[in-house]
Formats: sequence, structure tokens, C-alpha cells
Amino acid sequence: MLKKVLFQVHWFFGITAGLVLALMGITGALYSFEDEIVDALNPETLFVQPQGNHLSLAEMVARVEAQAHDKVSMFRIEPDSNRIAQVWFQPAPGQRRGEMHNFNPYTGEFTEDAVGQDFFGFILNLHRFLAAGEYGKQVTAACTLILVFFCLSGLYLRWPRQALNWRVWLTLDWAKKGRSFNWDLHSVFGTWCLIIYLLLAVTGLMWSYDWFSNGVTKLIGDPPVAGEQRRGGGGPRPAPGPRDAAPVQSAAADYAAIADTVQKTAGPDLKAYNLRMPQGPGQMATVFYVLKDAPHPRALNQITLDPANGQLKAVSRYADKSYGAQLLVSNYSLHTGSYWGLPGRIVITVAALLMPLFFITGWLLYLDRRRKKREVRAARGEVSASPSGYGTQGPAWLIGFASQSGFAEQLAWQTAGQLQSAGLPVRVQRLSDMTEQDLNQSRNALFVVSTFGDGEAPDSARGFERKLLGRPLSLENLNYAVLGLGDRQYQHFCGFAQRLHVWLGERGGSTLFAPVEVDSGDSTALQHWQQQLGELTGSKPAAAWKAPDYEHWTLSQRDLLNPDSVGSKVFMLGLTSGTGTGWEAGDLVEVLPRNAQSAVEQFLAGLGIAADTQVNVDGLNETLGQALSTRQLPANRSHLVGLHAQALVDALVPLAMREYSIASIPQDGALQLIVRQELHPDGGLGLCSGWLTEHAAVGASISLRVRRNSSFHLPSDPAPMILIGNGTGLAGLRSLLKARIAQGEQRNWLLFGERNAAHDFHCADELNGWLARGDLARMDLAFSRDQAEKIYVQDRLREAADELHRWLADGAVIYICGSLDGMAAGVDETLKALIGEEGVQALVEQGRYRRDVY
Repeated sequence: MLKKVLFQVHWFFGITAGLVLALMGITGALYSFEDEIVDALNPETLFVQPQGNHLSLAEMVARVEAQAHDKVSMFRIEPDSNRIAQVWFQPAPGQRRGEMHNFNPYTGEFTEDAVGQDFFGFILNLHRFLAAGEYGKQVTAACTLILVFFCLSGLYLRWPRQALNWRVWLTLDWAKKGRSFNWDLHSVFGTWCLIIYLLLAVTGLMWSYDWFSNGVTKLIGDPPVAGEQRRGGGGPRPAPGPRDAAPVQSAAADYAAIADTVQKTAGPDLKAYNLRMPQGPGQMATVFYVLKDAPHPRALNQITLDPANGQLKAVSRYADKSYGAQLLVSNYSLHTGSYWGLPGRIVITVAALLMPLFFITGWLLYLDRRRKKREVRAARGEVSASPSGYGTQGPAWLIGFASQSGFAEQLAWQTAGQLQSAGLPVRVQRLSDMTEQDLNQSRNALFVVSTFGDGEAPDSARGFERKLLGRPLSLENLNYAVLGLGDRQYQHFCGFAQRLHVWLGERGGSTLFAPVEVDSGDSTALQHWQQQLGELTGSKPAAAWKAPDYEHWTLSQRDLLNPDSVGSKVFMLGLTSGTGTGWEAGDLVEVLPRNAQSAVEQFLAGLGIAADTQVNVDGLNETLGQALSTRQLPANRSHLVGLHAQALVDALVPLAMREYSIASIPQDGALQLIVRQELHPDGGLGLCSGWLTEHAAVGASISLRVRRNSSFHLPSDPAPMILIGNGTGLAGLRSLLKARIAQGEQRNWLLFGERNAAHDFHCADELNGWLARGDLARMDLAFSRDQAEKIYVQDRLREAADELHRWLADGAVIYICGSLDGMAAGVDETLKALIGEEGVQALVEQGRYRRDVY
């Protein structure tokens, strides 16, 4: 809970205060090398030809006051340098500072203003006040506090399980793309800059808030030196620069005595000093001076003296201070990095220039989250459920769904949309969330349910089946209808839908119409369901439901993952599309395969029909060869002999689509699949795997469509994840891992199995890299052929039983992707042995046991 709240606050401040911090970073970086830049631009203006010795301080005061017709407020002088000196005069009433002039310390004559001086003055005004005065100061002060929060909350949010592994903290994977790369930029560079940003924030707060400055001074500062003047109780601070000059009043001053006291106190190593005259009669003057052997440019010493006679009242030397007090005096040098010389300034400047990076990547990550939320809402259509269960037309129609791959959920929302368009209130609900009360209070209910495997309920509906389906409820007031989804290849086609229909009837429910069973998305059956709904509501459906159209994607990548393997070849395929089609980690694709050209030529041989003969397919003209590439080609052609081209095409059944788990996330820039070649006993390749891995050339067009698989998506709330898979089942797990890493979630445990580590460890470099960086907290591998006794992922899971219990106690979600009969069944039995059948059932009902198996 704490992590979730911190994350929300972190990104909220990031997209608001982040802009101000980005501006402060840029302006701070520009200002950090002001002296060098201005000096380079003004070699003739800022330096003068030596003419013996400098004028005495008294002579300087007399000459500059005569030229300005005003009283001096402050001087800045480098006694043994040919650099110009600077003088500030008393401010006009109501003004914060007086006029400043550069002058020649040998003659006392005013010189030209330096080129770039006003520009850097504006940059500093932006940096400290946003060029908005006191209001801007309060904004920058608040943002400086927020920077401290960013550093600490960011550290907590990305704290990895392998905290002692430096690679986890500091290495960036340049191969990543999209959201994953943006997250890496944000988190890794944030870690690199963490200490620097904390330093900038703490030193910046010394100027932002008196309460902070006073508190730090009291904590680490020295007691005041007798006679020393302090401003605001904050302890001795760096000499005020040109923009910090305070107003003064005229007072008789013995400048000769003042200069003598400064020289005697500082000694022969005096490099530069800044004389600040008192603000009113009876007050002391203050001198800040730097020695030639000072450890850094702001290692300031302070003199307090009587301006009337130059009498020394107090002296505070940098070298005599405690370490804490030295840090207070060095606050500006710490802030700019000059405390560590030129390398420190460069490091601070680079970190400051990187500040906009976090604002930009933070916004990109935020917009990506918003986009995904919009996609989720869009997937639900524009159906507005009635929370109370009642609408203007009476009690809402209850629409329950149980989906294994997401298709039933899609149809449930389409059903709801058709009812709403007829003016009926609806309430869409997962079967797993449905209670006895929901059924008892509903007058009309529609159930859209799929069947998993050979007659089983989908994982998400197993709790409903156990808790409600066997209970003797009284549902005499319920009118219902069932839409079942299944595959006739299985013996118990639509078995769960049939059990649900029988049970509802036994409990007294009245069927609105006979159950509709859909074989592999059969459009005719779906239209029949729509027609039945239309008869119930008295309105015709606006359009027939159909699956999304196939899109043309380009095969852009085909890399062999297991060279020299004893098993069949496995390829990493990359596909790109110009339509911008998106998907979520865990989704599937449906690919329309094609027959190889050689297979079409072999089929046509002896039929006496040319491959370039024109035929019509679904209203489009194409060649017979093109048409046959999309049709099932029977081995026995005797019943086809003598048919003309069009009749031949009409007599053949279109190829069925094949499903594959997506192995990437949209931010990768390509839709990736991990596909194993299916080998037939005669040595031939499987239809779709052969098409994708061999027959289709790289650059060829592939027809596919993305199918939402909500039951295999990431959990809605952050939770530890245990991912188990074998072979090409790594695909679905890889997409989940990529999405988790992009979110900064590192509590991920992968158990993966294959034949031999040397040849079948798919994506080994990537997985090992994630493990080294802490994006994978743990990885257990089972290579069955690397030892005499075969070892599988369920064996590794059994060996890690204690760790499994700890993860499950922390709320872990288990994801399984791979073969149903071998691996998935073995893992299921192992889990039942380790946590009990009731424990596995509880995980299923809680949505913490998710499977994408085939």
C-alpha cells in the first residue's frame, strides 16, 4: 500500500514540479561556468594593464564616489590582480540594491560593463526566482523540497531484491526500446544522479527557508565568535554577490584604517576580499576574504570591524572552524561543485543538465499509462453498467462471463452493448465475482462462457463452479440464456456451458432460448445469438458481430535461437505494422498461414489448370495460385479432377488460423513471436510454423490479428510474480517480464525448462542480464537432457518449496505458459502436492493462478 501511494505521489509531482526542476537544472548548469564564459567574452573589459600599484582603498572610494555622486555600499577587490574591481552604491528608496560599476583599480575610472553580464543575471534570476520575485522564490523553494522527496521515494520504489549487486543499480540496457528504455533512463540515470541531487537540494534549501538554514546551522555550526555579526541567525554565509547587495546608509568611515586592518588580519596571502559597509549608523562593517591557498573559491574568512576607525572586533577563519562549520561556509561551493575543483563542477553541471531528462521520461511513462487505461476502457466498449442493478427500465440484465483467452469477455460486452442500444439496463460481471445474491436478485441473465481443455471450466470460473454450481439454489424467478464457446476437436465440446445450462434449469430457471454453441468463433452461431437477443428486445442488431479483420504485418526478423539443438528449430520472429496496432503483455495473435509455393505447384500438377488463372475470392479477383495458398490442400485429389479453376477454389476449405503467444511489448517496436518448427513424420514442416520460419521470406506480408487475453494480463495491483514455462512457452512469460521491468517491478521469479543448456537456453543473454540487474529476483532452470536423470520445471519448483511458500504468503501470482499435457499438468500436480488441492483452488479463485497453455 505504501509503495502504491508513494508511486502515485511521485508521478504527480513529477508531471507538475518536474517542469520547474528541469528549468532550474538548465539555468543552474548555464550559470555554473559564468566566470569562465564572461572572462572569455571580455578579455579587454575585465582585465586592465598594470600601472604600478593599486590605488589605496581610500583613493578608490573618493574617485568612484566622485564619478557616481553617490555613497559606496560594497567593494569587491583582488589586490594583486590586474582584474577590474567592482563597487556597489547605495540603493534608491524602496530598491533592493544599488547601482553597480566595474572600475580600474589603478586609476579609479569606471569601465564598460561586461558582455553577457546581464544575460547571466537573468539566468540566475530564473534559477532562484523564476523571474517572478518572491512568488517565484516560494515555488522554487517548494520544488527543491520535492526534489528531496523524488530522491528518497525513487530509491524506495526501485529498491531491488539483489541490492548489493551494483549492476542492478547502475547499468543501462541500450537494447531496450519504448517504455522499457524510458524506464531505464529514468531509474538508472536517477540512481547515478541521486547523491548529487540530494546535495543540490540540501544546499539549495539553505537559501530557500530560514527555518532550514537555522536548523542546520544549530546542528553542525560553531558557536558565534565574540563580536561577529550574523544575518538572520543563519551563521556566517558567503559574501553577497552583485545581486545580494543590501541597502546601506551613509556613515563616516576611515577607509585607510579599514584597509590596514584587512591586510594585517589576512596576511600576505590575501587573494581577494569583499567589503560590506554597515546598513546604519553604529553598525559594524563586514569583510569576507579568500586566501591564495584556499581549498576552494568559497573558503571564506570573515572580519568584523568598526568602520569609523578600522578597529578589529572579530575574526572568523575558515581553517579554524569545525568540519560542519566549514561546510556551512562552503554551501555555495558545494552547490556548484567547486568544492571539489573542476571535476566537481563538471559532474554537477552534467547532473543539472540531465534534470529535464527525468521530466521528459516521466511524462512519457505517464502518457503511456494513460494510453493503456484508455485501451482498457475501449475494450469494454461504451457500455455503462448500473451499479445498483436497477435502471429506468427496471432491474438490470445480468451478463456473466467466464473467459480463458478473452474472447468470452469481448462477446459479453458486445452483448451488453446490444441490450443497451435497445434501452435495457445491464450489469456485466465475471462469473468468479458472482454470488448467490446476484442470481437471486436478477430477473434476466445471460451467460457467455468458454470451455477450457476437454470440458473444464476456465480457470477464472472454477471457484464459481465449486461454490455455486453444485448448490441447490432456488432460481425460479430467473430467465436465462447461455452462449457457449468451445472447440469441436475436444470430446466434451462446450462442456462447461452445457453443465451451467443444465444446472440453471434444474434450479428452476426458465430458458429464454436454447443454448447457442460456438465452434472456434463461428460467425453463423454468433449471428444466431444476436438474432435471439434481437427477438427478446424487439430491436435488430446494428451490425453482425465478427472477429477483427486480419491485418498485413511485415516479417522483419527471423533469428534461429537454438543452433545445433537435437530438437526442432526455434526462431525469434519480429513483425511490424504501419497501423499502430497495440497489445498488452499476455495477449495472443491469430496468424493466417499460407501454403508454400512448392506445395501449390505440386497440388496443381496433373489437374490441367494454370496457376495464373483468374478466380474470385470473397469478391476479389486473384490468381488461382494465390487462392490456393489460403486453402487446405487434400492429399487425395480424385474428387477434384475435372473442376474448373473457380469450382476448385470453392470446393476447398480455407486454412484455419493458428494462435501464438506474443513475446514482446509495444515499446519494443515490433511484435515478436517464439515459434518452433513442427516436424511431420514424413519430414515435412507444420503448416503455420513452416510458413513463418521457412517459406515466407523476410520482408514478406503476414496476415494476423491481435487477440486480447485478459486472463493472462498483469495483475491490477503490484504483486510478486512466479512465471513457469518450457520451450516456446517462454514467449508469453517474456512479454510479462518486459512489462514488469518497464513498470519497475523486480519481484519476479522465472522457472524455465528445455533440453540442453548449451543449445536450447532461449534468450539466455537477456534473461541473465535481467537476473544480474535484479529485474529477475530469481531464475531456476531445468535442462532435461543435461544429466542422466531428466529434470523438469516441476522438479525445480519442488526443490524450492520453502521459497514458493514465502512468495505465496507475500501475495505472489503464478503464471504458466507452455504445453498443457506435459509441463502444465506436471506443475499443477506439484503445486497440489506442495500447497494442497484447496490451496491451488484458492489461488485460481483469487486470480493468482493464470495459464496460457496449449
